[in-house]
Amino acid sequence: MANTPATKWFIEADYIQACNCDYGCPCEFEAPPTMGFCQGMGAWRITKGKYGDVALDGCAFAGALKTPAAMHLGNGTLVIFIDERATPPQREALQMIGSGRAGGMPFEAFQMIFSKWMGPIFAPITFNFDAGNSSVNIGDAMNVQMEPIKNPVTGEAESIRIEHGTGFIFKSADCYSAKENRVNAPGMMEFSYPNKSGFVTKVRYGN
Repeated sequence: MANTPATKWFIEADYIQACNCDYGCPCEFEAPPTMGFCQGMGAWRITKGKYGDVALDGCAFAGALKTPAAMHLGNGTLVIFIDERATPPQREALQMIGSGRAGGMPFEAFQMIFSKWMGPIFAPITFNFDAGNSSVNIGDAMNVQMEPIKNPVTGEAESIRIEHGTGFIFKSADCYSAKENRVNAPGMMEFSYPNKSGFVTKVRYGN
């Protein structure tokens, strides 16, 4: 029997990422993570998108993750968050996309990285996309706030951008300090890594 074709989807989204690595994140350079393990988050606010006939414009979702070593070595845990304002068809679409079951990068790679999936948690997502002032808040479960990286001598804000043409989450992004990066999902994942690596960018994905 032939496999059922995957539902076609695409999203264009604002994206915010923060983790426990030092500024710039050595993982972006295929180097070992700063602390030897990965723990962080990524959040997307869709500006335009569809999953089959389901419009996804305005939907937001996020993930909090941990891996015991470098991410590509796998055995990670992922907690999925979806904005509670999403309709039932949108919730199902975002779960299919975010889990990688709908195919298409970067999410299909999650099937190799994460062996434990938790959630989804449905909660209000407040997403502020404003360069070095960008932030994400998911109820009491996630709080992330960016600020510019400061020159250690002058205290002036730095302007730093990474270009990663073979990156699977993003190809380019502005680098910031995540002055707050806190996840509080009891029984699933809890961490706080202030003043560590942060990225803000726009992405486009699809299958």
